[in-house]
This record gives sequence, structure tokens and C-alpha cells, in this order.
Amino acid sequence: MSRVIVVGAGINGITAAIALRKRGHNAVLVDPGPLPHPLAASTDISKAVRAAYGADKEYTELAERSISLWRKWNIEFGVELYHEIGVMFVRQQKMKPGDFEYESFKTLEQRGHKIERMNSAQLWKQFPAWDPERYQDGVLELEAGYVESGCVVTTLIERAKSAGIELRESARFSKLDEGDDRVKGIVLDDGQRISGDVVVVAVGAWTPYVLPFTQKFFRATGQPVFHLKPRQPELFAPERFPVFGADISMTGYYGFPLNREGIVKIARHGTGREMSPDSPNRTVTPQEEENFREFLSLTFPTLSDAPIVYTRVCMYCDTNDGHFWIAPDPERPGLIVATGDNGHGFKFAPVLGEIIADAVEEKSNPLLQKFRWRPEVLLGSGTDVARFRADA
Repeated sequence: MSRVIVVGAGINGITAAIALRKRGHNAVLVDPGPLPHPLAASTDISKAVRAAYGADKEYTELAERSISLWRKWNIEFGVELYHEIGVMFVRQQKMKPGDFEYESFKTLEQRGHKIERMNSAQLWKQFPAWDPERYQDGVLELEAGYVESGCVVTTLIERAKSAGIELRESARFSKLDEGDDRVKGIVLDDGQRISGDVVVVAVGAWTPYVLPFTQKFFRATGQPVFHLKPRQPELFAPERFPVFGADISMTGYYGFPLNREGIVKIARHGTGREMSPDSPNRTVTPQEEENFREFLSLTFPTLSDAPIVYTRVCMYCDTNDGHFWIAPDPERPGLIVATGDNGHGFKFAPVLGEIIADAVEEKSNPLLQKFRWRPEVLLGSGTDVARFRADA
């Protein structure tokens, strides 16, 4: 079998390395570390897991497979990484055809999911932290929830080590090692070369910077994330406060219930700020905080003056059409690029590695057509990439 170099030990890279190793390949995982990398999007306290994807049945089906495997991972790893507490997408106006919430409701209903329509005062009584007069309709997906993302990455790194994957931590990628007719490995910043039959670059928001020729396809954007300490924590317990999207196509805000440390995480996804993941300005701006406080006052009145204990900027690798990019580079044989998650990739962790491994082995997989190398998908200025995809 082949020797495959996987650059990047975030969720794409770690799951790809494990899947390739299971298939008998010699997998080498390269990352500057420390692991989990503190600046990686994967290194966080929570990511949403849900099958609500509007009318896109391919993503819905993929999420269904993922949720089934998340349940199995909880058993296999002996720890509750996935918390199935429900995910709710609500709107200020009544849902109508074409709305993300409406199309999600219809698709989930057709596929037999356990759902509730959030269009009655009786249902809203379950969630006393909300202003029920502002949000009047939506869909509550009961078989959904969130994962403790940082813990997931740590767990998978240990799995990779025990599986015999060669882990090159403290190794910083510099460039591809290109021969006359194909990519034959990578070069590290200290000049060391690592040879391989295939190179998988899975570095998320770093992609357009480490592979400059991809800048016409990918944009690295920063999105603000806030961690709050509620004064009435009982209102934000998981049974009273599911994962949510609050009129997300309009506001961009989504969030999570109280975690083990008593923190409520709420973030915003939109066009974001284009920036390098290594930028020294990876901080939430005063304007972003002001906008956030306004949202809280209108949506969760008891959180309006809650102290912010921590903020971060979560980095996405955006494509213009909002879809993954898991594909061989037609101009550089031997190179696979696996990125373009637009902030919604983590929920698919249990299936992502297999998809990337299929790309490496050139196996037939209908999803690889959706995630193909598509030079016609060029970045435009000011594109608002499918807001509803946010899970970070």
C-alpha cells in the first residue's frame, strides 16, 4: 500500500489519517503542534451536530450517518463526547417555502425524524430564557445536539498513536516537494524532506496561505465567538436550552447550552473578516461585541448583562458555493486538498476520513462529485457564504 503524508492534524487530517491506516496505508501525520493545535477551528468546547440542511438531502443523509456513528463513538471511546440534547432553528416570522427552517422541517419530516414545529406558546414554555414574542416559528430537531470538539480531537490523536500512525509533531510544512510529473512529498521549514506517494493537505483556514495557488478558490475568514457566565444558569441547562440558530439567515447568531464549566457559548457566522489564521489581530472587535449585546437584549434578556469570560475568533476556510473541497489537484498529481468546510465540517467527523480516503484511493463515491475540484467556483468579493452552515 502507499505512503500518504497528511498535513494538518485538525478534524479533517486526523480522521483521514486514521481511515487511511485502517485501509492498510502507511500514514504520516504532520503538524506544527502542540496537539490539539490551539489556533485550529477544531480546538474548541463545542460544535453542533444536526441533520437540518434545508432542502439539501445529500448533507442531511450524510449527517444522519454521522449521528449514528457519534452514538457509537460514545460507546467505543467510553466517554460522552456527543450530547444529544436537540437543535432548534427559529425565525421571527412564520416559516414559508424557500426558508432554510421551512425546507429543513419538510426534509426532516419526509425522512422520519423526530421533530417539533416551534409555532405555539405552549412549546415555547419549555425554553424560558427566550423572548417567545420575538421568535414565533421554527423547527426543533430532537435527535441532534453537540460534541465537545476539543475533547474529540484529543481522543482521536490518541487513537491515531495507538493505531501506529507516524505522528510528526513540531514539524511545520513549508512547501510541496514537486518532481517533474507529480508531487513526491513535502518540505518542512527546516529544509527536511518527507517523501510520500500522496500528500493530503488538510490545514483548514491555512490552506490559501500554505498553497497560494488556491487563493482563487478559498478565503480564510474570522468569526466572533463569545463565552458567557449567566447569572441564572438554570435557564441555560441543556434540557431547557438546546443548541440553537436564531433567525440565522438574518442575524447569523447560534449557540449552545451551559457546559460543564457553567459557560454558555454564542457565536455569529456571516461573511466574517478575511484574515490569516496567524494574524496578531485574531481578537473580537468592540463593534462585534456591541452587536452581540444588542442581540442578547432582544433574544435572551437575562443574558444581556452577563459577563463575557472569554472570546475567540474562529477561523473558517470558505468556498464560494459553501461546499467541501475534497479532491485531487488536476495540475499536481499526487496532491489531495481536503478543506472548504465553511464552518460546518465538524459534525461530519465520523465520516469525513472515509471520504478523504476514497479520494486518495480514487474510489467511486457520489459525494466526491459534489466536493470535486471545481475551478469554475471562484471567490467573489463580499460573498455571504451559506450562513446556515455554521456549527463552530
